[in-house]
Amino acid sequence: MTDPSPFPPVRLRPEAELARDALASPLFSRAVRLARWAGPGSRVGAGGELATELLPAAAVELGLLPADGTAPAGSPDEVEDALADASEAWRIAVDTGLLDIVEDDEEDSGDEAAPRAQDGEGGTVIHGADLALVTEGAPHDVLGLWLTALDAVLADASVPDLDGLVDVLEEGGTVDFAELDWDPEAEAAFLEGVLGNLYLLTASEDGPLDGRVPLPALAASMLVPDDMGEPSDDVLEEVSDAMLRLDGQFRMLAPLGLVDYEPVDEALMAEDGTVAEEPAPGDPDDLDVSRYGMVRLTPLGLYGVRARILEAGIEAPVVGDLADKGADVLLDRTARFPSEAARTETTLWLADREPLAAARELLAAARGTDEDGPLRRLCCQQALSLVGGPAEPALREVLDDPELGGLARVWLAEHGATDVPAPGEDMIFWLTVDTVAAQLAAEGNSDELQALVEGLAAQHTGFFDVVWKVGHPATAEVLEAMGRLHPDKAVAKQARKAAFKARSHRQS
Repeated sequence: MTDPSPFPPVRLRPEAELARDALASPLFSRAVRLARWAGPGSRVGAGGELATELLPAAAVELGLLPADGTAPAGSPDEVEDALADASEAWRIAVDTGLLDIVEDDEEDSGDEAAPRAQDGEGGTVIHGADLALVTEGAPHDVLGLWLTALDAVLADASVPDLDGLVDVLEEGGTVDFAELDWDPEAEAAFLEGVLGNLYLLTASEDGPLDGRVPLPALAASMLVPDDMGEPSDDVLEEVSDAMLRLDGQFRMLAPLGLVDYEPVDEALMAEDGTVAEEPAPGDPDDLDVSRYGMVRLTPLGLYGVRARILEAGIEAPVVGDLADKGADVLLDRTARFPSEAARTETTLWLADREPLAAARELLAAARGTDEDGPLRRLCCQQALSLVGGPAEPALREVLDDPELGGLARVWLAEHGATDVPAPGEDMIFWLTVDTVAAQLAAEGNSDELQALVEGLAAQHTGFFDVVWKVGHPATAEVLEAMGRLHPDKAVAKQARKAAFKARSHRQS
């Protein structure tokens, strides 16, 4: 069996819908609008930034500032924010190839001694080849542009506030990252990890019903060890610091449509910039937990984070991916899926197949005495329950099969079939071992398995005197598990003795 993905399968919306979401996101839509607005005379600085004198006009074009009059209304902070938003949209237009920069001859000369260009001295722009993809390209093309924008915004979000270092940089100084206590790679990896955890919570069947995750819980998922009981004060301080970083980062990511974000309530912020009244991470009894920030991946965000997971070389399955695969692949992969995802995947697999032929293919794929065989047969049984009555002939065809005969009888009995021959004792015990082995593989030492073990030992007189002789490859392992799980010490001892006999018998 292939190693299971650390991520459960997700349902993605059609690319056409996602592309519409991308074009509707505030930041990307502004970038497109500015790219169309820009003319050949639009001046840029050496870094591709829009010339300072053109920023107000760009903000007006985006509706961020009023068009009438030379002095836009609003407080100085509002004007500054509008210009900053226009500048960010412009940079996204350049970074995604919606605009191409044409450098001045001075820069093309290759003269390394030439002075660094300032605003209005770096060059001009022309429409990039990718701008046409917005209207003429396929949805996948639009999403490709959006993913490029996502790369740029994530890179920005991983950078701390360097406003205090602007003077140093302008004077030609260098930044000592060690002195800043900032590791660019570690910061980027932390944000990627947070998005990965958010993706996992979004995709999991036991995740939040509305998809919203409290910011303290998300920060704690990265910093609080699983085996830690009550978090220490030091850990809580780390969580608080991480919350503040994430608050700023999610504020940057929300305009691109990656997340829906409800920021931390400003009233909770202390004068020193820390969270004044932070709840314990994940505290379900805190009725005001939403005040500490709530975040949810959008459908577009789910697509974007999955793309980055795949880019990192990690499998991130999508429901429906197995529809064109063989039954062997279906049983292998869905064995590690959450139950509802496995059911949906199997339903999609069955949709384009003739029921009886599908049942025969599933049964053929379920055979095998390898380690994964029991779990494969359990998945086969679950899949056959979705086929229904048309599968009956296929089940009758394997009644004499030593591996599938017991499964077939159980299925036929559950579906009210008549004239089903009673199984022999060997088949009963083989099926018993196979069933317990499958449950062990699927759930480990669960409460449900313990109840099954207790029931088996109670229902069959002399169970352990017989079961060790069963020729199932997992007999010894199943008996050892029964010895671990059974609460009655005397019965557990019988199980361990039977396991020793089974192992000795297998080696002889």
